[in-house]
Amino acid sequence: MRELTVEKNDAGQRLDKFLLKKFKTMPKSMAYMYIRKKCIKINGKKASPQDFLSLGDVLTFYIKDEFFEDAKEENYEFLKAPKTLDILYEDENIILIDKKPGLIVHQDKSYHFDCLVHRVQHYLYDKGEYDPKNENSFAPALVNRIDRNTGGIVIGAKNAKALRILNQKLKDRELHKYYLCLVINKPKEERGLLSDYLIKDEKTNKVKVLKKEVKGSKKILTKYTVLQSKNGLTLCSVDLLTGRTHQIRAHMASIGCPILGDNKYGDKKLNEKYSLNRQCLYSHSITFDFTTDAEELNYLNGKTFTAQNIWFMKYLK
Repeated sequence: MRELTVEKNDAGQRLDKFLLKKFKTMPKSMAYMYIRKKCIKINGKKASPQDFLSLGDVLTFYIKDEFFEDAKEENYEFLKAPKTLDILYEDENIILIDKKPGLIVHQDKSYHFDCLVHRVQHYLYDKGEYDPKNENSFAPALVNRIDRNTGGIVIGAKNAKALRILNQKLKDRELHKYYLCLVINKPKEERGLLSDYLIKDEKTNKVKVLKKEVKGSKKILTKYTVLQSKNGLTLCSVDLLTGRTHQIRAHMASIGCPILGDNKYGDKKLNEKYSLNRQCLYSHSITFDFTTDAEELNYLNGKTFTAQNIWFMKYLK
């Protein structure tokens, strides 16, 4: 028999979710079997997968000891990643990173050892703010994602409460992300709200913008403002009112203003002229605009953070 006390970063989540995070080698079906057979109890009582954990709850386990074997420090995957970060802001709950183009945020099929979330974990581990040995189910995580070849601000959560709050704020659009993009040509209007439909081709990982709704399509809304034009290029500020795959890239291209450097939706010949292999798109600003209680994070309400030194601004000089 083993016992475990629910800590701050474990509280507020379902038992089944907790088990799959705590015991990474335990098959999902086995976790549910253990609960069903009363091999896992909460405060000495029968539990169900849907039970939410509270701070101080005592979990009792009658399961194989092998699932309690912790990884040795030298086997922590995140320690293989560099801890180099361009930090815009940091406090006890969150960290805002200016991710540079070329870096993936999470592991993917091309992953070897370096990704942004592992850099954040390595950085916090060295600061003494994160130690897997002291956590049952939590690891510092990223709230939002940015494509590999797009740069911009990514929010990291240092604790489970901050992560839950910010995930809710992102879902409810109480976090506003603004983008800068450098497009070819100039939109007919200085500012506009583009309203169309988008459908994705999974085979090609490419999307199409449609004027009318069809089966499988999703509504897209993109607000843009022209900031500067020079040499056949235009700098635009973009506010995504919906967040779909490749939305900015495809939507701007649909009005004859593809993003410079975007070979998927843009002008390959012109991109070659500028020797570009990544799109001139940057998530440069984020505003915390809470309309509901943010609990421990209310101090962030109304604050805006902006990245500086956007790499493609040189093409407007």
